[in-house]
Amino acid sequence: MNPEVGTLLVKANRSRKAAHRLLEDGDVDFAASRAYYAMFYIAEALLLARDLSFSSHSAVIANFGKEFAKPGILNVKFHSYLIDAQDRRNVGDYSIRDAVSKAQAEEMIEWAIKFLQAAEKYLSQAI
Repeated sequence: MNPEVGTLLVKANRSRKAAHRLLEDGDVDFAASRAYYAMFYIAEALLLARDLSFSSHSAVIANFGKEFAKPGILNVKFHSYLIDAQDRRNVGDYSIRDAVSKAQAEEMIEWAIKFLQAAEKYLSQAI
């Protein structure tokens, strides 16, 4: 495995753990943001494993869909998780009226765990 891919997966796992700690401390919006970033790093790692790199969040998400979800390499639900997580992160980070609920943040952390497991399985078989 490309060392940079491994680094991104480690970063994803650290971000997921940070999301859990933030949620335990009652920082729901920040937990949601960290859970989103965990998934974002996973998508970046998967794309980088194919020598693909993008400079914007929207490009990473779109190309993850194109390269992994649409052809059925990984379950399309992971693309949906990524899109929904970005929307929730935007609410948590930028909205002054709406907030991410604790249940939504918990769900995002679960998504990140499942996404990481699927990515690691795929990458271990792709080598």
